[in-house]
Amino acid sequence: MADRADKYICYEASVQCVEAEIDFVDATFFELRKRRAQRLREDFCGTANTSCEWVRRRRTNTAISVDRDLSVLDWSKQNKVAKLPPGPAKRLTMVNGDVLKIKTDPVDMVLAMNFSYWLLLERRATIRYFKRVRDALVDDGIFFLDAYGGYEAFQEVTEETQNETCTYIWEQYKYSPVTGIAKNYIHFKFEDGSEMRRAFAYDWRVWTLPELTDMLSVAGFKPTVYWEQTDAAGEGNGVFEPETEGEADAGWIAYLVAEK
Repeated sequence: MADRADKYICYEASVQCVEAEIDFVDATFFELRKRRAQRLREDFCGTANTSCEWVRRRRTNTAISVDRDLSVLDWSKQNKVAKLPPGPAKRLTMVNGDVLKIKTDPVDMVLAMNFSYWLLLERRATIRYFKRVRDALVDDGIFFLDAYGGYEAFQEVTEETQNETCTYIWEQYKYSPVTGIAKNYIHFKFEDGSEMRRAFAYDWRVWTLPELTDMLSVAGFKPTVYWEQTDAAGEGNGVFEPETEGEADAGWIAYLVAEK
C-alpha cells in the first residue's frame, strides 16, 4: 500500500482542513474590515489545496498560489486544479517562485499556513519576507499565519494519528536549543503494515509567539494572536479568538492575524 500511495493525498488527509481554515480567514477579515475579501495569495502553497477551496467559495474570489517547488505545482495542476469547475479554475493562478523575490498584484489577504514560513531560519530573512508580504497587500489587507508551541514543541518525540487514508506519523527528530532549529519528518503507515518513511522532511526554526509578533511589528504590521477556545471539558473547540495571555498547554496551535 505504501508503494501505491500518493504522499500528497496522504498529507492533505493528515494535516489540512482547508474548509475550517478558509472559514476562519474569511470571517475574521470581514469582522475586521467590514467587507468581503476577494483576492487571496497563498505562499508556500504546496498542493494549493487552500487556494482551491477559496476560489470555490464565491464567484468573486481569486487566488494566487506561490511555491518554489515546480513538481508540487505540477501535481496540483493535474490533481487539484483540473478537478475544479471551469470558472473557479480560471480564477486561480500558480506562480513558481521564491516568496522573497516574487512580485504579484495587490491582494486582500496573504496566507502562510502549516508553519511553512518557518523554513526561513533567520530573523533577518523572516522580517524581509514579512515586509514583502506587507508590500503585496492592499491598504487594508491582512496577513494570516499559524504557529505552534508549548513545551512539547521543543522535545524530540514521535506522535501517531489515524485518519481515513493512513496513519500519520509526526516525528520531531532533532531540536537544537542553541539555534532553535528543528529537523522534523512526516511518515505514513498503512493497514497492511507498510510505511512511507520520511515522505516529507523539514528543517525549520521553531519561532515563539513573542518573537513572531515582534518581527511582524518591525515589518510594519499590527499583529494579534488568535487563541483556540475550549469546551466544557477543557478541550479545544476550533474557535479562535484574540488573546493576550493564552494557556501554558503542552502543545497548542494559534493563528496570527497581522493587519497592515
